[in-house]
Amino acid sequence: MKTAVLITIYLVAIIAANLLVSKFGVIAVLPVAFVFIGLDLTTRDYLHEIWRDNLWFKMLTLIGVGSLLSWLINKDAGQVALASFVAFLSANIIDTIIYKLLYKYPFLVKINGSNVFGSFTDSFVFLSIAFGSFMPILIAEQFAVKVFGGFIWSLLLRRFKPCYST
Repeated sequence: MKTAVLITIYLVAIIAANLLVSKFGVIAVLPVAFVFIGLDLTTRDYLHEIWRDNLWFKMLTLIGVGSLLSWLINKDAGQVALASFVAFLSANIIDTIIYKLLYKYPFLVKINGSNVFGSFTDSFVFLSIAFGSFMPILIAEQFAVKVFGGFIWSLLLRRFKPCYST
């Protein structure tokens, strides 16, 4: 049950994020990053704990499905959906490495510590691909709101914490 709820949260958040950025452009980037991407980055770590087996395949599938559904719902969201796929794939690799390095720390430290690195990677890659240019100030702003949003979501989603986590 927890897994299905977390998958649904992840997909709804990423699709909403992609469609909102596609519709409203750069103006939507910061609020979307705070609400939806902070949620996705945090949800990914909860799934990380649940999906110990075949983690890479399951996350790749989830990321791909989110981007594909975004594009299928709105064909004009193609560039944003592609940027989302590449950014989340890149951020997932970095997040997983950091998360595993923090394995001895409490669960909330692992989530938020890995989110810092995943947020930076996602911000840099997404904005560069989605809008076709390097925007250092927006990357820094988006990074900050993703980290803060992820922290808030990590506190709100604590009830989904797997029982075997520290």
